[in-house]
Parts: sequence; structure tokens; C-alpha cells
Amino acid sequence: MSTTDAETERVDVPAAEEAWRGVAAEDVEELDHATGVKLQTRSRRLLGSLLRPRLRPVLLALLIVVLENVVTLAGPLLIAAAIDTGVPAALDGRPQALAWLVGGYAASTLVATGMRYAFVRLIGRIGQDLLQDLRNRVFRHSQRLSVAFHESYTSGKVISRLTSDVDALQDLLEMGLDGFFTAMLSIVGITAVLLWLDLPLALVALAGFVPMVLLVRWFRRRSARVYRGTRGAIAKIIVQFVETMNGIRAVQAFRREARNEKIMGELNGRFRDANTDALTVMATFTALARVIGNVSLAVVIAIGAVRVAGGGLELGVLAAFTLYLRRFYDPFDEIAMFTNSYTAATAALEKISGLLEEEPSVPEPQEPKPLPHARGDVRFDGVEFRYSERTPVVLPSFDLHVPAGQTVALVGATGAGKTTLAKLVARFYDPSAGAVLLDGVDLRSLSDTDLRRAVVMVTQENFLFSGSLADNVALGRPGASRADVEQAVASVGAHEFVTALPEGYDTDVRKRGGRLSAGQRQMVAFARAFLADPAVLVLDEATSSLDVPTERDVQAALKTVLADRTALIIAHRLSTVLIADRVLVVDGGRVVEDGTPEELIGDGGRFAALHTAWLDSLA
Repeated sequence: MSTTDAETERVDVPAAEEAWRGVAAEDVEELDHATGVKLQTRSRRLLGSLLRPRLRPVLLALLIVVLENVVTLAGPLLIAAAIDTGVPAALDGRPQALAWLVGGYAASTLVATGMRYAFVRLIGRIGQDLLQDLRNRVFRHSQRLSVAFHESYTSGKVISRLTSDVDALQDLLEMGLDGFFTAMLSIVGITAVLLWLDLPLALVALAGFVPMVLLVRWFRRRSARVYRGTRGAIAKIIVQFVETMNGIRAVQAFRREARNEKIMGELNGRFRDANTDALTVMATFTALARVIGNVSLAVVIAIGAVRVAGGGLELGVLAAFTLYLRRFYDPFDEIAMFTNSYTAATAALEKISGLLEEEPSVPEPQEPKPLPHARGDVRFDGVEFRYSERTPVVLPSFDLHVPAGQTVALVGATGAGKTTLAKLVARFYDPSAGAVLLDGVDLRSLSDTDLRRAVVMVTQENFLFSGSLADNVALGRPGASRADVEQAVASVGAHEFVTALPEGYDTDVRKRGGRLSAGQRQMVAFARAFLADPAVLVLDEATSSLDVPTERDVQAALKTVLADRTALIIAHRLSTVLIADRVLVVDGGRVVEDGTPEELIGDGGRFAALHTAWLDSLA
């Protein structure tokens, strides 16, 4: 068994996730003002960084939409002129003016249509480029984040950032911005035209603008709250789905389907309720906006008709006024749709920006010390370690020296601290105090390139990627030749089983290496590590999935491969431990026995008891 799970459980996962900057909008619908402003500022900063490289095409799109609206605004004016001037002239036998006005209206429609096409094409291209940039940033940054982050922050939430949250932004770019720009320009342009056509009637028409502004303000605030709830709800659904599918064997083996369905049902219910709240807010806004618009239109028509009858207003002007007023209030529906998309996108950007602002807990040094040819001398110098400030100390002031080329086996009960030592050597974590040194250099001072070239860790998980077996082995040393790959496979005794596969080294191992047995996957992981040729090789329960015949082959390969290389072996199988030059018995984060296997067996201590129990199990 490995201590990985036991030690990971010591991490205060809820506390770690509370510390993550993006969680504020994840599970809490009601936010205090300061937190809300901080989240909005962060999301706007991210949006600005995405738009800044595309400033020129964005400005061009704005210019096109402005020109489109100018041309569109000319339509009612041409109709008014046709009614008041063109029709009377045509009745007098002078149809030219009416023909020009009708032709002008048709031309303005064609020009506006062409500009609409150009705008949609351009804004669509900008949006897709922006989304591609954002997806690349999220994926690239997620890979940079430390193991500690990924152990405390579920993969489902990362998937939610890259899928549903990005989709919310896509909806804004594809539908919201188009309507918003057009609506705002229409409102401004129509207001100016109404004031120019007839000031008294315009003031009556614009009186409805005051309650409309108040309504928009209410909608913006209310929708921001409810859409935070929808984004948090869908993220939880994705987390539950990913966790269930990843653990489907355990789900089916232990009949957990009903329990999972109940949990998913509750989460789906919350998502439904959150969306219902959002739709209710949207419906309320739309209904009230139309009431305000229709009441204003009725009042304008009534007053305008009285003035036309009294000769104080021309009929064409009233007709134009009516057409413009319809266009004046209709854009508020577009603004509502934009606000709808914008608040959803803002809630999504709050979470994405939180992920992108997360810093690796094991950052690469600004000025790394070069170590191109590591020898493999490892030293723990006063190392103290805890997984977080709220968890107990796992390693209390630990000192250890492993000379270059020595093979050291770590044994002890589950939770003794063995895997923690391995993670510190591989620099998946940094010590809370003290330092881990490689050839006298603090691991925190090494570049990632030098560190990963010098130290390789093989765990019992042995993750394989979809693709050929040869490609999976070649991960150990990018650019390695096919001959190097085959030699590495042969060195761990795996050549025979590989050549027996349907396509040999070119066989697709499928998702997570599902085409191979657990033991075969572990052999591939060995070959990958051996191809990397590190100065320090860490084996964390790396032989736990091997059957007895395969294990014997690996033992023989290990003796050859580990020669002249520093190795830390964590294992409960004493057949693996006995090949070590030195054995450390660890208990409570301290070394309680240290010596060669033979010396410790002769001393009659803890290791001797483990050895006796192992021999009895073989009998």
C-alpha cells in the first residue's frame, strides 16, 4: 500500500479551497459590496487583457456599427419627407421627388444590410480569436499550477472553467455585443432626432426614459446575483458528473448508483431553481419595459394627433415620431438580452480570472542556478513540512543524507511520511522550513527543466495517455529515437509483452492505458522513467501492481538500471526493498531504523519483524 491517500486526507481541503480566489463567487450567491467590486474589477481586467491585442479590429467594428445606425436612422426621415413633400408633389404631377425618396430609402436599406453583414463577420472573428486565446490561457495556466492545487481543487471545476464558463462568454460575444452596440447607438441617435423633429413632443416621449433607466438599473443588479448562482450550480453538476464517471468501477461495484442519482438530482434541482430565478427576473424586466414603451407611445400618439388636427404638427412628422419611438423602446429588450448575457459572462469571468490569478505554490525561481549534470546527492536539511497552516506537521525537523548512487528503501506504516519525502524530493511540494538539496543546491533554486531532468518519480498510478505505447514511453525523453524507446522497454523486461500486442510498439493504449493490464501499465511507466535517465529515481509503490513472475523480471532489471543512480524506493513488498543498499524505517515523520537490509534483520527491530512476517506470508 501507499501512504499517498492517507497523507492527502490530512490536507484541509475545504480550507484550501476557501483560500482560492475564485471560490467567492462559486458557492455564495449573496456577496458583500467590497467582494463584489473586487470580483468585477478582476474580471474586467481579464477582459481588457483579452481585448487589448485586438483593439484595431474592435474599433473598426464600432465604426461599422455607427455608420450602420446612421444609415438606418435616415429611414423614418425619408418616410416623413415622402408623406409631407413627395406625395403632394406627385399628386401635382411632379413624381421625381417621391421617386428619389423611395430610391433613397431602398438604398439606405441595402447599405445598412451590407454593413450589418460586415459587422457580424468581423465581430464573430474577433470573438472566436478571443475565446481561443482564453482557452489556451486556462489550459496553459492549469498545467503550470502545482500538484497541491490540483489535489485540493477538483478537476470538475477546472473543466467547468474551460467549458461552461467559456461558453457563457461565447454567448456574450456572439449575441450580446451585437445587440448592445446597435441598441445604445439607436437610443442616442433617436433621442437626437426626436429633439430635432419636435422639442415639445420629444420631451413627452422621453419622459418614459426615467422609469426605464431605473428598471435597467434594477435588472442589472438583480441579474448579477442570480447568474452567480447559475454559474456555481452548473459547476457543481460538472464536478459531480466527472467524479462519478472517474470512479465508475467503484460506483458499480458498491452499488452507489442510487446515491449518486440522488445527489445529481439535488444539484439539478438547484440549477433549475437558479435558472428559474434568472428567467423570472428577465420576464419581469421585459414586461415592465414593454408597458413603459407602449404607454409612452400611446401618450405621444394622442398628443400628436391633437396637434395634427389643430395644424400645429405635420402628419409626416407624427408618423416619423411614431416609427422612431417604436425603435427607441425596442432596443431596451436588446439591452436586457445583453445584460442577461453580460451578467452570466461576468460571473463566468470572475471564476476564470480567479483560476488565472492563482499562483503556483512551488514557483520556478527568477534566477535559477544551473545544474546541467546532476550527480544525485540528496540531502534533507532541517526539513519541516505540513500540507497547510491548518494541518498538523507531517515531517518534524527531518535530516537525511543520501549519497550519490545509493539506493535507499523507505518502509513504515501507512501515514508514516514516506510518500511526503518522495514528493519533496520531486518538488511537488516545498518544505515549510529547511531545505531539500540536490548536489548542494536547494531544489527551490533549480529551473524546472534541470529539476525534471535530474529527478523522476514513478508512482503506482502510472498514468498513460491515449496514443501509441511508443509515444507514452518517449515522454521520458522527448526526441528520443525509436531504438532508444525499444531499448528502454527491453531494459525493464517489457519487450516480450509489447511485441505480443496487436500493433507492437504502435498499439494505441487508449484512454488512461485501458488496453493494458495494471502490471503492463506499470512496466510502461518504468520504461518511461528509465528512458529519462535521471540522476535521482523515486519509486513510490511502483511494483505494487506486478504479479510474481513479472516482479522477478523487474527486480533483475532494477539491479541494472539503478546502478550508479540515486534511488528512493517506497514499497511494502520486501522483495523490492531487499535490493536496496540502505533501508530506512520511518515512523511519524522520523527515521527510527537506518542500515543495510542485512544489518536491520540481524538487529531484531521493526524491519526484522516485517521481514519475518513477509517470510511467513510466502510460506
